[in-house]
Amino acid sequence: MIVDSHQHFWQLSRGDYVWPNESVAPIFRDFAPADLAPHLAEAGVRQTVLVQATDSVAETCFLLDLAAQHDVIAGVVGWVDLRAPDAVATIDSLRSSPWLKGLRPMLQSIADTDWILRDAVQPALAHMQNVGLRFDALVQPRHLDPLATMATRYPGLAMVIDHLAKPVMGNGQDPDPDWRDGIGALAALPNVWCKLSGMVTEIGPDWRQEDLAPFAQAVMTAFGPDRVMWGSDWPVVNLAADYATWFATAKRLVGHLSEDDRGRVFGHVARAFYRL
Repeated sequence: MIVDSHQHFWQLSRGDYVWPNESVAPIFRDFAPADLAPHLAEAGVRQTVLVQATDSVAETCFLLDLAAQHDVIAGVVGWVDLRAPDAVATIDSLRSSPWLKGLRPMLQSIADTDWILRDAVQPALAHMQNVGLRFDALVQPRHLDPLATMATRYPGLAMVIDHLAKPVMGNGQDPDPDWRDGIGALAALPNVWCKLSGMVTEIGPDWRQEDLAPFAQAVMTAFGPDRVMWGSDWPVVNLAADYATWFATAKRLVGHLSEDDRGRVFGHVARAFYRL
């Protein structure tokens, strides 16, 4: 079964989206399940994980409602203000939906690189660990060291790095040694996974497969096929490609793997990680 571990829907009229905005005009419109359905059918994707796009509990409730209406959505990664005094209560309220599988603080947008290590955040992280929720890490390379500290502190909290932590790629760029070392340190921790996602949009429409290959290879070597999962990052991927193009490219990037290992990357890992 092919699983897309990372896709988005949004309805701009809801009014709580800081992004997308006019700066990304091609995707500055509503995207709903009906828009994604033909792409899933073409790729043979049977299940998806729907990921939050803005920092509001209201949006998470909106996504959970969509999951309850559409069988293809097998899980939701939502958002809670993890430092709020009522964070644990909010998490438990959202957990009344069986589709809530994880939470994603938008760390890439927070200036304090060590925000996730603040004292106020720790009760919510400990509760996530205790109740089996997953942690999606929307980060940049600057966050890799704090993530390793967090992952060591909470060995029972399963974490996945979104979009390879957004390293600098393109124009023949080799992987930065600091990024490679940070990825390696996280891969050494058994409670950390990585998503093969978001790569083409980090470069832009002029991306080439050879720009992506050394980064995909670094992640596959560090984590292995048992801890890497493919995600489309649709509709954000439309800024640099389209669903079918990225799906085909990702298959080529891991084409050296055995059929069983490719099955893990394109389905089994996401199902196990998110407990779909």
